[in-house]
Amino acid sequence: MRVLHLDLDAFFASVEQRDKPSLRGKPVIVGGLGARGVVSTASYEARVFGVRSAMSMSEARSRCPNAAYLSGRFGVYRAVSAVVMARLRELSPVVEPLSLDEAFVDLAGSAAGVPSSADEVRAVAGELRSTIVDETGVTASVGVAASKLMAKIASEQAKPDGLVVIEPGTELDLLHPLPIRALPGVGPATAARLARFGVKTIGDLARITEPDLVDLLGESHGRSLHRLSLAQDDRPVSTDRESKSVSVEDTFDRDLTDPALLAAIVARLAERVAGRLVKAGLSGRTITVKTRLHDFTTLSRSATLPAPADDVRVLSRVATRLLSDVDTTGGVRLLGVGVSGLSDWVQDDLFVTDAAEPPAEEEPDVQVEEALHERPSWSPGMDVVHAAHGPGWVWGSGRGRVTVRFETASTPPGPIHTFAADDPDLAPAPPPVVPPPPPTPKLILE
Repeated sequence: MRVLHLDLDAFFASVEQRDKPSLRGKPVIVGGLGARGVVSTASYEARVFGVRSAMSMSEARSRCPNAAYLSGRFGVYRAVSAVVMARLRELSPVVEPLSLDEAFVDLAGSAAGVPSSADEVRAVAGELRSTIVDETGVTASVGVAASKLMAKIASEQAKPDGLVVIEPGTELDLLHPLPIRALPGVGPATAARLARFGVKTIGDLARITEPDLVDLLGESHGRSLHRLSLAQDDRPVSTDRESKSVSVEDTFDRDLTDPALLAAIVARLAERVAGRLVKAGLSGRTITVKTRLHDFTTLSRSATLPAPADDVRVLSRVATRLLSDVDTTGGVRLLGVGVSGLSDWVQDDLFVTDAAEPPAEEEPDVQVEEALHERPSWSPGMDVVHAAHGPGWVWGSGRGRVTVRFETASTPPGPIHTFAADDPDLAPAPPPVVPPPPPTPKLILE
């Protein structure tokens, strides 16, 4: 039992409930709020209504119309994640982050070594979970097992806010009754293909011979799923897991057809990517432009440079050229720019032939800002401060008005007031730095 998997529960929504006392115990949905937005995270109260991650926001609203719909505060989420990852690295230096809210830990890397019994494992994992709640105000589900596969399945079984330890020799008892979609690598298409052969559970899959699975799914996929169905997983926890690419994309509220506007948007997206590369001290060789057309056809065009680059002029020039190779006359609903083939060095000015004169000041491109949702706005969930009422957050806005609920993580649910959108006393505010709310006392009946 050397591998621990931690997953923060409904992470984005939990942070919002932590900081907004009026939302605690109520359905909260975080994601893109436009007509083509997608759910990023739904609180457990919203999941009761069938709302799930990756669902269209329009469907979420139809299922759960009374939820709080928030645009998200990623700076806050990253700060909470940093605290959690630091605590994991105190437990063991061998940590493999998968996302802001999820990571594997190899307990064998700790100074104390692998806990010798299930009780010791539970004590270590329980203390970790308590520390995370105390320091961040959000809960975590933890699974511990002998492999990454079983540790992740254990944490899924532990949700929400639980702990499951799978002792050696008991893996198949838990694994085989589960649906085949619980295995990594089994998506809707593979599940549908296996269902035609009567395979519904992992146990059903395990009864198929490896040669038959290879014939059905191909050499690599078939062999991999056969091993996983028998709980055979020797993948190590890797601290070397690095980003394979840096990319940004945006979905537009309406299909865009103007070639000049599309080129300007791609250039702006390339600017964002370049900024992220520079901030991370990275550069990349392969530039990719992703285009989703009006009929949902998705096209990708890539070009590889002779050497890594992070210069915004290079990225913009190549990206706009790649876009010109795509027929966009029917309309574009999404554009993305990515850079892969990452390196931690760059050959300066290799591709830049123009003089490094500072560009002349230009008026902001309003159309680009509107398409990329960059225009200043009062976004639901964002932190604000009012000269008279103090700190709060945006409840909603529109038609020249903005409604704010004045409360913080350390106050009771607060009052709501509405102001003109251009009220000089109301301003955006950085996320407040406050201790997490105290736990709600539990009533114990004798």
